[in-house]
Amino acid sequence: MAWDEWEQLKAEASQGHSAQMQLNQGPTGTSSGGEPTGGDRLKHVTKQWNTAASTADSLRTSTHQGMGRLSEAHAGVPAGTRGLESADTLRTVLTSWEKRLESIRDECGSLGPKLRQAAKSLGETNVKVKSSVDRVEVPDVSKGR
Repeated sequence: MAWDEWEQLKAEASQGHSAQMQLNQGPTGTSSGGEPTGGDRLKHVTKQWNTAASTADSLRTSTHQGMGRLSEAHAGVPAGTRGLESADTLRTVLTSWEKRLESIRDECGSLGPKLRQAAKSLGETNVKVKSSVDRVEVPDVSKGR
């Protein structure tokens, strides 16, 4: 709503006139790309949150598997690099990657449940809001009420 429209509504209200407010919104529906438009953009879709949670779970699993492969790959390094200065560097790199992968694995592990909880909470909120809105009685302007 534009500022001028708001000022006009306030002036009419103070003069005792019946003022009606209209929220600016575009048409609802779906764009050519399949994306929601207008009021549908605010619609909560549980599936997307659960898909993100499943992706986090998959990333946790694959990261954990990668950590195992990394450890296996470095298993023979100490014996094969005895006497070389690069052995210490390889151990430092291995430790660094292990810490990074542990952090990623743990973060992905904590994201899955949080994303599922967000889906549940938002879904419950949508139901409550819809129920509240459905109880609002809207006067029929065409009948002069």
